[in-house]
Amino acid sequence: MPHTKETHPAMREMSRRDFLRLVGLAAAGAATGCAVNPVTGKSQLMLVSEQDEIRIDQTNRAHQFSADYGVTQDRTLNEYVDRIGRGIAAKTHRPQMPYSFRSVNAPYVNAYAFPGGSIACTRGILLEMGNEAELAALFGHELGHVNARHTAQQMSKGMLVSAALGGVSAVAAAGDPLLGNVVSGLGGIGAGALLAKYSRDNERQADALALEYMGRGGYSPEGMIGLMDMLRKASDRKPGALELMFSTHPMSEERYATVRRTVDEQYRKELGLPVYRERYMDHTDGLRSKAGAIEAMQAGDKAMAAQDRRGAETQYRKALKVAPRDYTALVKMAECLTIQKRYPEARRYAEDAQQVYPGEARAHHVSGIARMMVKDWSGAYEEFAAYEKRLPGNPNTVFLKGLSLEGMGRNPQAAQEYNRYLQSVSSGDQAQYAYGRLVQWGYVKPSTQ
Repeated sequence: MPHTKETHPAMREMSRRDFLRLVGLAAAGAATGCAVNPVTGKSQLMLVSEQDEIRIDQTNRAHQFSADYGVTQDRTLNEYVDRIGRGIAAKTHRPQMPYSFRSVNAPYVNAYAFPGGSIACTRGILLEMGNEAELAALFGHELGHVNARHTAQQMSKGMLVSAALGGVSAVAAAGDPLLGNVVSGLGGIGAGALLAKYSRDNERQADALALEYMGRGGYSPEGMIGLMDMLRKASDRKPGALELMFSTHPMSEERYATVRRTVDEQYRKELGLPVYRERYMDHTDGLRSKAGAIEAMQAGDKAMAAQDRRGAETQYRKALKVAPRDYTALVKMAECLTIQKRYPEARRYAEDAQQVYPGEARAHHVSGIARMMVKDWSGAYEEFAAYEKRLPGNPNTVFLKGLSLEGMGRNPQAAQEYNRYLQSVSSGDQAQYAYGRLVQWGYVKPSTQ
C-alpha cells in the first residue's frame, strides 16, 4: 500500500535508519556514549560502534566507486595496490578491521577511506606518485583516519549528518514536467558526497600515523615527504584535478613542514629504508601507458567545470585517441554530449562503455537519460533497470524508473516506483513530484497540513 505523506519517514537518504538515529541523537544532545580511542587510548564521545562503521562502509562504498567510474579493470594493478595496502594495514592499531584497497578509474587526484576500512585511490594520484613508499604513505594516511576513527567522531558530533544522494534534478517544470532540466552526470551520488571532510587536526594526526605505520612496514619516510611535496607541486600545476582531495584533506605548507620536522626528529634512522621505485614503476607500467588519456580527461573536466562543453569534448576525444576503449573517457564523452543535447551520439558512447565494462552501472544511467530526453521511455526504463540491477540502493534510479513508466502510460507501475522512492526521500523537487502524482492518481489523500 502506498504511504501517505504524513507517514513517510523523515528519511534515511542512504537507507541507514540506525545511522540517522545515532546522528540525530548526537545532534540533539539526547544521548551520550564513550569509547576508548584505539590510537590515543583516551575516552571520547562515540555513538557509532565498530559494527556501525563496517555496516555504513559496506552499504555505501559501491556507490562511491561507481561515481569514480568503477574499480580499475587492470587486475595486476589492483592486486598490487591491495597487497601494499594490506601490508601497511597489518601494522596499524586496528588490524582486525576488514580492510580492502582498490584503484578506481577516476582521473582526478585523490584517495579516500570509508570508516570500516574500504580504501581507494584514483588513477590520477597513482600517476603522480613515483615510488612504492609514496603509495605506502598515502595508504598509511588513509589508515590513520580509519584507526583514529575520525569519521565516527564526526558522526558522533552530528557533523556528518547524511550523504547527498540527491543531485538529479529531473522535474524542473519548464515546458515538459516529465523531462525538464534532467542533469546527466552521476547516478545521483556526487563524487565525494559520501566521504568525511577532515579537519586540519585530523590531517596532522593521520600524517603522524602514516609515518609510524610506514616505519613498521619497512618503508623510508622519504615516501611521506615525497607524497607531501608532490601534492604541493600538483596543486600549482593542475589545481582542478586536486580540488576534491583538498576539500576533504586540507593541505598546507604547515603540514608539509610538520612532516619534514617529524622525520628529522623521530625517523632519521629510517631514512635508509627502501622506497622501491623500480617495483612501483613495473606495476604501474600499464597505467602510465594511458597517461596522455588521463591528462586529457583532467583537462576536459576543467573545461566542463567552466561550462566550456566544446572544449571538454575536444579533450575527451583526445583521450579516446590515446585509449579508445577507456571506460571513463567513453562515459565522460557521453555525459558531455548529453549536456549538449546530442542524445543519439551520447547514447552510442554510453553503449560502447557498457560493452567495455559490462558490470559497471554508470554508463547505463547516462544512456537512460539520453533515451529519456528523446522520449524513448521503454529504452530508458531498461537502462535504469540495468543500473539498479548492478548497483541497487540509489533512490534516484527508482524515481527515474517511475518517470519512464509514466512516460509509457503505465501509471500503476509508475506509482509503485514513486512510492518506493518516497520510502527513501521525503523532500526536494523529485519527492514533491512523486507525491503529487500519487495524489493525482488517487493512491494517497492530499495532506491537509
